[in-house]
Amino acid sequence: MGFSLPQIDVAVHRAVDPDLWASGLESWLEEEREQIGLWLPVALGVGVVAWFALPNQWGWIGWIAVCCGAMLLALILPAGGRIQRGLLAGAVLGAAGCLLIWGKAQWAGERPIARAAYVEMTGRVLSRQLVPAQGMERLIIAPEPLRADLPRRMRINVMDKDHVSGLDRGALIHFRSRLMPPAPPAVPGAYDFARKAYFDGIGATGRALPPVAVIESAPEGASSFRHRLSAHIRAQLAGGSGAIAATLATGDTGAIPEADAEAMRRSGLAHLLSISGLHVSAMIGAVILLVYRTLALSRRLALNLPLMAIAAGAGALAGVGYTILTGAEVPTIRSCVAALLVLGGLAIGRDSIGLRLVATGALVVLLFWPEALVGPSFQMSFLAVTVLVALSEARWYRALTGARDEGWARKFLRSVGALFITGLAIECALMPVALYHFHQAGLLGAFANLIAIPLTTAIIMPAEAGGLLLDTIGLGAPLWWIVGHALDAMLALAHWTAAQPGAVLALPSSARWAFGAVMLGLLWILLWRSRARRWGMVPVVLGSLAILWAPAPDLLVTGDGRHMAVHQPDGSMALLRGKAGDYVRDTLGGAAGEGAGDGQDMAALDSIPGGRCGRDLCSLTVERSGRSWHILATRSRDRLPWAQFVAACAQADIVVSDRRLPRGCTPRWLKLDRASLSESGGVAIYLARGEWTSVRQTGDAHPWVMPVRGYSGGRPRMVARAVP
Repeated sequence: MGFSLPQIDVAVHRAVDPDLWASGLESWLEEEREQIGLWLPVALGVGVVAWFALPNQWGWIGWIAVCCGAMLLALILPAGGRIQRGLLAGAVLGAAGCLLIWGKAQWAGERPIARAAYVEMTGRVLSRQLVPAQGMERLIIAPEPLRADLPRRMRINVMDKDHVSGLDRGALIHFRSRLMPPAPPAVPGAYDFARKAYFDGIGATGRALPPVAVIESAPEGASSFRHRLSAHIRAQLAGGSGAIAATLATGDTGAIPEADAEAMRRSGLAHLLSISGLHVSAMIGAVILLVYRTLALSRRLALNLPLMAIAAGAGALAGVGYTILTGAEVPTIRSCVAALLVLGGLAIGRDSIGLRLVATGALVVLLFWPEALVGPSFQMSFLAVTVLVALSEARWYRALTGARDEGWARKFLRSVGALFITGLAIECALMPVALYHFHQAGLLGAFANLIAIPLTTAIIMPAEAGGLLLDTIGLGAPLWWIVGHALDAMLALAHWTAAQPGAVLALPSSARWAFGAVMLGLLWILLWRSRARRWGMVPVVLGSLAILWAPAPDLLVTGDGRHMAVHQPDGSMALLRGKAGDYVRDTLGGAAGEGAGDGQDMAALDSIPGGRCGRDLCSLTVERSGRSWHILATRSRDRLPWAQFVAACAQADIVVSDRRLPRGCTPRWLKLDRASLSESGGVAIYLARGEWTSVRQTGDAHPWVMPVRGYSGGRPRMVARAVP
């Protein structure tokens, strides 16, 4: 049957009629009215992300102006509708998020020192963190008196061999150190310590050079209860088991050997080392059970007092104390806030567990620590809990895992199935976060967690708590024996899982838009309940494909110009300086998609085809997309013959150096010397596409990014001649 012109006209009119669209949207929002409030922290978070993503104050003001325009648009929409209220609330929160993080950056941050400097200073120890795994301790120092050339706080490492008596929190010490600005990302996609240090109030880092003199010793008992408890636990259990036992009790990860920490990460068990919902809920649950059962032994108390409210109050105090003891990190704070809301609901006889609780916790954290949003801890913590709660609210999951009258074997299998499904869902949801921040994600974590989570919650943590309690009368040894063997079993599981082929998916750095699309898509799926949630699969699929297909850079150059890594056709990397340390290898290997720990097998540049190195220079020919690229790099500070060096530069497409090169050095494409790299930061180069990306954005005015003084040559660019 054909369509007449009137029929076509009606169909087109319905498709473009704004009143029909508005009516349909209002109906959908009415259907989802219980879920709309869950988007409040998302709207606030979008404003925070906008401040981090936009480079300077003009971009931030522009974002706020766009939000104000959206507010005005909302005011001219029909009053009282959910569209108007939703747009108005979203615009207000979007602007508030940008203003919130902008204000905190101006109020609470500490600008880094302008350049490296040797200093001799006197300072007060504000805090002390032991790092036995690296043979040192980290101190936060405040200069006394305050000096104009020094920040208000700095992080100083003191090696164990340089430790002196009386060095603890509250001590006044005198020392020499080479102070450095907190390190920015070495290459695009690497860890940005400078940003974290700024919001932590740290303006410089360095190592105390011996001798360290204690002018005023720390007060008696200055060593925190957390440190004493960690030391006591490590005295009961040696090695990695003792370090992990101390972490479970205090959150102190400094003693965990790197091999064990890497195995936990690669096996998907690293979340057990971050004090979060699992640990806080176990602590609070144990206290509630103990208090409730103890009080219930008295008939008089049971009949006359609200025992559940009293037990919930005791659990709340225990949760707050545990959060403070373990360092009050973001996952712990989130878990504590959520637990307090649940306990409040229990005390008044209401069920508080749900996505509203998660949203409330996210709002609390964002209001006080908005900078946490861009870190992996916040993202993984809240995303995992959101997945868990959303899954528990799904009808099919409740039908599958709900309690019923059946044999013990079926109950056991049902419990195992529920644990596996939740673990698999959380692993899949957290994979984009892990790939974006760490460039690797465990693929076998759901299987490893089937054993590790019950082992931790049912055996390790109760036995450890009992051991600490019995240690007060000297009878904790049997329980420590249990804890030690259980932790040895968990570490064996972690190392075995990490060693399996395909245990880890490693990918190179990906675009921010791809990660943002996946996150928004996941939130769309998790927070809505109607069929419209399926539309969230579109950005999830598109973003995931972009992440999976992100090309590995052909060359990586660090911001100081000292290190260059070249990607080989077989997927391996070759280094300009073959004796580079583990940190440099892991950083370059991670950004290139090899995964942390795999960079240890990188070859030297002169050992690969096309590479030739002398004492002062290295030259390399790389074949990409049917053409040859000629790369020249310096690796000494000695003076080079002018005429020969200028001729070599003219024959090269790319020149890399950690020194300032003369103007006469004009390669055919990129000149990456000390001057240009100080403006751009580390660089990733994609030869097949003739493109490069850098750490710094043009005009980046975030307060932890210090302007480069004495150089106006601009960012690296095409110089002299176009690439043939």
